Amino acid sequence: MTSDDPDSTLAELGAAVDAAIPRALRRAWEQHIARAPVLVARQGIYSAHGRPFAYQFSYRAPGHHPDLARMWGRTDHERATDHVLRATFGRADLEHVAHGRLLFVRCPRAHLLGELPVPERPDRLVIEVSTTTEVDAAALAGLRRLREQGFRIALPAFVDRPEQRRLLPYADFVKVDVRDLDVEGHPVVRVARSFGAMLVAEYVESSDALRHARDLGFTLFQGNLIERAGVLDRAGARLVGS
Repeated sequence: MTSDDPDSTLAELGAAVDAAIPRALRRAWEQHIARAPVLVARQGIYSAHGRPFAYQFSYRAPGHHPDLARMWGRTDHERATDHVLRATFGRADLEHVAHGRLLFVRCPRAHLLGELPVPERPDRLVIEVSTTTEVDAAALAGLRRLREQGFRIALPAFVDRPEQRRLLPYADFVKVDVRDLDVEGHPVVRVARSFGAMLVAEYVESSDALRHARDLGFTLFQGNLIERAGVLDRAGARLVGS
């Protein structure tokens, strides 16, 4: 006799499908999953004295090139963020990659609003607001909630747009692309620090850019001149709770 409950019927159907898979095929699939890489990129964020202050974690996959992300839609960004969060915080050896430092992860709107979860690690996770996030009352309420939970917030690619100014009261870190400083310079830096956030110079690719950022009062620095992003394979790390 079949159940009238649709959920129960689906569960029974799923169990029947699982039972029909040959054991050898199931073992082969499990071995494939065990060998499949779980990749993330890690790049250091350094102090003016050259000491590591934090790490930026971002999405990588076999064959993936970061420039491809420019063509992504909303769901792509959400899945990439979930991958980074699971690969980083969902493994039992977090300190092996964190070394006691803060970890910046770019998070889209769904994570700010609580529609998608973030790890309960405000001691480590810095939530970096995606540059594509619509800044409205719901987004600002999400940032307030996250800060009340103890999370730090980072604002990337700051160029003093009106919607970015609305985010400044919630930002613990504000990132500025040093490639924009020749044009924007002091005015943007002055606004960026107006609510007391620490300033991070992004895309530091030359000694001149580093020197200019220091002269403008930046205290944290990120870019290939200091450290190129390295790719970590997290597949071998034990899952949390296993």
